Amino acid sequence: MTDTLTPTRDDFAALLDETLKGRDLGEGQVVHGRVVGIEKDIIIIDVGLKTEGRISAREFGQGEGASIPKVGDDVEVYLERVENALGEAVISRDKARREEAWTRLEAVFAEEQPVMGAIVGRVKGGFTVDLGGASAFLPGSQVDIRPVRDVGPLMGKEQPFAILKMDRPRGNIVVSRRAILEEARAEQRTELVGQLAEGEVREGVVKNITDYGAFVDLGGIDGLLHVTDMSWKRVSHPSQVLAVGDTVQVQIVKINPDTQRISLGMKQLQADPWDGVEAKYPVGAKMTGRITNITDYGAFVELEAGVEGLVHVSEMSWTKKNVHPGKIVSTSQEVDVVVLDVDSAKRRISLGLKQAQDNPWDAFVANHPIGSTVEGEVKNATEFGLFIGLDSDIDGMVHLSDLDWNVSGEEAIQRYRKGEMVKAKVLDVDVEKERVSLGIKQLGGDPMEGDTYKKGQQITVTVSSIETGGIEVKFGEDDAPVTAFVRKSDLSRDRAEQRPERFAVGDRIDAMITGIEKATRRVSVSVKALEMKDEQEAIEQFGSSDSGASLGDILGAALREKGTTKD
Repeated sequence: MTDTLTPTRDDFAALLDETLKGRDLGEGQVVHGRVVGIEKDIIIIDVGLKTEGRISAREFGQGEGASIPKVGDDVEVYLERVENALGEAVISRDKARREEAWTRLEAVFAEEQPVMGAIVGRVKGGFTVDLGGASAFLPGSQVDIRPVRDVGPLMGKEQPFAILKMDRPRGNIVVSRRAILEEARAEQRTELVGQLAEGEVREGVVKNITDYGAFVDLGGIDGLLHVTDMSWKRVSHPSQVLAVGDTVQVQIVKINPDTQRISLGMKQLQADPWDGVEAKYPVGAKMTGRITNITDYGAFVELEAGVEGLVHVSEMSWTKKNVHPGKIVSTSQEVDVVVLDVDSAKRRISLGLKQAQDNPWDAFVANHPIGSTVEGEVKNATEFGLFIGLDSDIDGMVHLSDLDWNVSGEEAIQRYRKGEMVKAKVLDVDVEKERVSLGIKQLGGDPMEGDTYKKGQQITVTVSSIETGGIEVKFGEDDAPVTAFVRKSDLSRDRAEQRPERFAVGDRIDAMITGIEKATRRVSVSVKALEMKDEQEAIEQFGSSDSGASLGDILGAALREKGTTKD
């Protein structure tokens, strides 16, 4: 209080400071005010600035437990500006409530506690949540543990949310409803897992089916029933056994305490069909089964529900080799098989398909003993011989060395064409190795065997080829001829007559065998040797070199003698 009636400017400033002492009236803050009047829907509030501010009554009617104040009530408002153009304070109840909410939410966020709120609107990528004065963003992926198609039942409902992020300068708050649900589920799951024990039998409901199994609800907690644990028999897809909504009895096979994953089984509640399998399926027994699966290496045959055996590709056919099993059998086909081996420890049974059928090799040996003649179609020509198709899809092989007596196998095989019918002799049959050895050249016999031809023997040969160094000839049987080469020097005793060109293919001439090598199948033939032999015989019979007769006289006499004998 001043002592004069005319206060100075400084006195007025001091008086004002004393009046506002203790008040924080900075713009951009929440300040205390008092309701000094109500005009229709406008609330007049004195914030201690000697001027009032005006707020719409609607701002006091928002939020939980909100009510319109009366004259004399103290309220908190947000001071935007101390004075506007009309000399009034610019205040806001909404912004004051928002500031209060931010302060409260920051404390909650620091303590990692949930906050209550309500979904009030839909925006791009998610929803808007009212957290009691502060607006937050709820991403679509954070609404629920699983995708939610209809959010209608959740709109406007007060429920807890977890604050994921807060940025006050930018006014951004991100919340999650899913985090609250996962935490609750984790607590519930831990509690439920503690109530379960391995080996226990429970009743559950199938919630979902995948390619690898089914998820079963055990009353608040899910367990996985793998496709291999649904039945002892082969199950291609879980939908063959179960459907969503089915109530099933399952056994708890395993509980992982770290991940809290629960493995379930249905087949464990049934008798194991592999118990006593060796007694039910003794080695050598003939059984009937159904083809369930075909692979590159064989086919699986179901002998009974839950018991399958493998027919390896090598045990599928007596005669069809290197053929995919799918070309011999088909899925779901009923087949007869023979048990070859049983390993109950490894749950394996080896089966034979061909063993349940007559062995065509035994029948072949009985019908075609060694030495007999067979006829078949040329199936293929390879670098080591001909394959000929015989009875019951059996193939026999003629080796190159068994094609011809006198020419190389490489040359002889060129005479044969695929599809051609040929005859051959059975040389050997190996039933165990499933091989038949045939020979074509043996059909005419071996001209080199026995005493058919001897050294010094006179023979008649036929010219088959004219060469520079001599002539190629053949003799003997037409179906198994012997070939030989007469060298130029052996064509005649007379040097002037030792000319291959004086002969023609097809000419028949007399000659002498001068050598036989059976090991190498070579026969040496000479016309010259025969002429010299004839000359020696003529001299011995009709004269000698001392008689004074010429060689011409002796040979002439010999020829006349032959002519007289013939007459």
